[in-house]
Amino acid sequence: MEVLPAVIAVVVLAFTYRPFRLTPLLYLLILLHCIILMVGGHYTYAEVPLFDDLKEVFGFTRNNYDKLGHIAQGFVPALVAREILIRKQVINGAAWRTFFIVSVCLAISAFYEIIEWWVALATGDNAEAFLALQGYTWDTQSDMWFAVVGAVAGLLLLSRVHDRQLADIEH
Repeated sequence: MEVLPAVIAVVVLAFTYRPFRLTPLLYLLILLHCIILMVGGHYTYAEVPLFDDLKEVFGFTRNNYDKLGHIAQGFVPALVAREILIRKQVINGAAWRTFFIVSVCLAISAFYEIIEWWVALATGDNAEAFLALQGYTWDTQSDMWFAVVGAVAGLLLLSRVHDRQLADIEH
């Protein structure tokens, strides 16, 4: 289940490659996000070995690999949404565009948390590996927060690089 979003992304990218080719930056970020999802799916998010080691080094009480996944859940979709909004000229003002991009990322994260809840209801005791709560009461809220932080970080760190690649597409 953790890998399903990566599979869906590959299918969507295959169908949209010719009619709406994305910037190289986005293809790289989507690949990195897919790798994060696949590693989480392979080990389960609560048991990724490197993050077990980091847990000991930094004194964390839990394996925080899922938080990396939620940062990526905001970071990558923010740039995807940005590219679509700019290229389709949906919103012209940068401030409004940023507001909508962060809102879309928060909506995606909230919907993912709802899916996790549905899976938990459907699977009962077996949901712990998928949810990766690890006893953290505020896991759902912090997951959404990390997605918002990822979205804002993506926009702040990569908008200029993204703009240069968008300019190359237009010419």
